[in-house]
Amino acid sequence: MSALIIIAAMTVIALYLGIRARRGHDMSLEQWSVGGRSFGTAFVFLLMAGEIYTTFTFLGGSGFAYGKGAPVYYILTYGTLAYILSYWMLPPVWRYAKEHGLVSQPHFFATKYRSPALGVLVACVGVAALVPYLVLQLKGLGIIVSTASYGAIPSTAAIWIGAVVVTAYVIFSGVRGCAWNSVVKDTMILAIAVFLGIYLPVHYYGSHAEMFRAIDAAKPGFLSFPAKGQGVTWFQSTTLIASLGFFMWPHTFMSVYTARNERIFRRNAAILPLYQLILLFVFFCGFAAVLKVPGLKGPDIDLSLFRLSLQTFDPWFIGVIGAAGVLTALVPGSMILTTASTLIANDVYRGALNKNAADERVARIARFCVPVVALVAVGFTLRGGETIVALLLMGYNFVTQLFPALVCSLAARNRVTKQGAFCGIFAGVLVVVLTTLLHLSVAQLVPFASDTFKDINIGFLALGVNIIVLAAVSALTQPHTHADHEHAGAH
Repeated sequence: MSALIIIAAMTVIALYLGIRARRGHDMSLEQWSVGGRSFGTAFVFLLMAGEIYTTFTFLGGSGFAYGKGAPVYYILTYGTLAYILSYWMLPPVWRYAKEHGLVSQPHFFATKYRSPALGVLVACVGVAALVPYLVLQLKGLGIIVSTASYGAIPSTAAIWIGAVVVTAYVIFSGVRGCAWNSVVKDTMILAIAVFLGIYLPVHYYGSHAEMFRAIDAAKPGFLSFPAKGQGVTWFQSTTLIASLGFFMWPHTFMSVYTARNERIFRRNAAILPLYQLILLFVFFCGFAAVLKVPGLKGPDIDLSLFRLSLQTFDPWFIGVIGAAGVLTALVPGSMILTTASTLIANDVYRGALNKNAADERVARIARFCVPVVALVAVGFTLRGGETIVALLLMGYNFVTQLFPALVCSLAARNRVTKQGAFCGIFAGVLVVVLTTLLHLSVAQLVPFASDTFKDINIGFLALGVNIIVLAAVSALTQPHTHADHEHAGAH
């Protein structure tokens, strides 16, 4: 009962903070979606850090360590590479967005390439990627609340309650509600992740070193990369795909717009890689459960952290862990809902159907879309059976297709045309859709290739197709300038 009270109290606090965040602000489209571009270092840091510490971290990270062993370290690596990349990439994105008053990611592409059609395509890709990411948060929420409440609240009920809470404060406060709850969420998750990551290995094995020795003795080879499947090639290609796609998530991209100035990104690029190290403590929880909670298979590996905690701690502390877990679902979930609704209203409705729509109308439509997107995500959550890591990797394969066109757009002289950008993104996304629906891998598509090549992440193949199509179509559609005609005449 004590666990249930603590979880319920935290849910109410999250709802209160989310709704209160709008106080003193008029909630125009710019305020609702990007916080009036007024956030300082701390809020921008927390919005970006919220990308790391989600239910994926709490359950997926520990579950992947429990079920797969060494391949889990890709989660630690890709974020660090992404933050290094952000040092150079985000300041010009922020400057351009501020100069042109942009409020969404598709808005950036449409303006840069002077192509509303490209903006609509990017919006559709963004929404398609955000739905599985929101499903991931709701799925994790259901697991956390059901387990931490000792079954008193069924997973389905928890998913519905979470969806209602997050929908309510997103409609009222938009991105400001996300930011305020991020403060509480990150404080709790840091304290609990570090405590569990130290306590559980020491409690059950005596030390971290002894834990790894025991696992290696009981399951030889588990702590090293397998020769096939999720081996070194898979690790390298998956890390690269995820690091390139990290800031291509529409909600992460939009968090860039909230900053007060561009120096914030350079400060955060120096700090956030260190913040990543907290993930190690989450992995330690999963490794500690390998021998103490044996037998979890398939999607159940995501339960490893909670199964071990249940047999270790008193109910009140399980409630504290569950409360932190609830916030790891609600905070990213609210950011995803805000972003998906903005994309539909600003970039699909205004971009394709009513180009002259006023900001007030677009803001109303965005708020209307919030419960619609939430209902769609709940529907997929209640039907799906994928593990949390599998859901996230599918979303990454989608959003990474936006990276080549974005990077080229930042060049002083961009040789990529709007046709090339459109066709490249479309081709890459099509490959992801087909391979996902047909459950294809590189090994199935190229059976005669070497084992090393077969282990490449399928998203890498889609990115390769994207780049080839982007380059070819851009070469064929280069605009002929006056200087070109004069040069041709001289010959």
